[in-house]
Amino acid sequence: MFRSGQFVADHLGELRSDQPQPNGVDLTLDTVFEQTAPGRIERDGKTVGERREIETANGEYHLSPGGYIVQYGEVIRIPEGHVGFLYPRSSLLRNSCMLNTAVWDAGYEGRGEGLLQVHHEITLEPGARIAQIVLAEAGHDGAYDGSYQGENLE
Repeated sequence: MFRSGQFVADHLGELRSDQPQPNGVDLTLDTVFEQTAPGRIERDGKTVGERREIETANGEYHLSPGGYIVQYGEVIRIPEGHVGFLYPRSSLLRNSCMLNTAVWDAGYEGRGEGLLQVHHEITLEPGARIAQIVLAEAGHDGAYDGSYQGENLE
């Protein structure tokens, strides 16, 4: 069963009043990156390709078609007994953009990232709501303790 938006909000810390929704919480855009070097995924490890932060113009990101890594503004904490799913806000979809992400395991904590696919030029303002996270009750063995634990918390 999916949890209420208020339950999700209780696990994300400080939020603006417009972020909690009936069934989840809207996540905001913090930073946009472009990958500049190849990555590698092996059977026993991975290397994330080098990136550069996209510069803003007048405080906004002006993005051409292509793939970008977005970092969310909120620290996400997935509680025990739950799994997180993140979906793009419909405003992105209606503007020819797609946001891809992976499953967020119980125990994960960090300022996560997603893949933004831009199919038509778009302007995004830092702090804009771009995604919605929902939590579902889930059985699991152990908790997340992978290499992304605590990411982007500096």
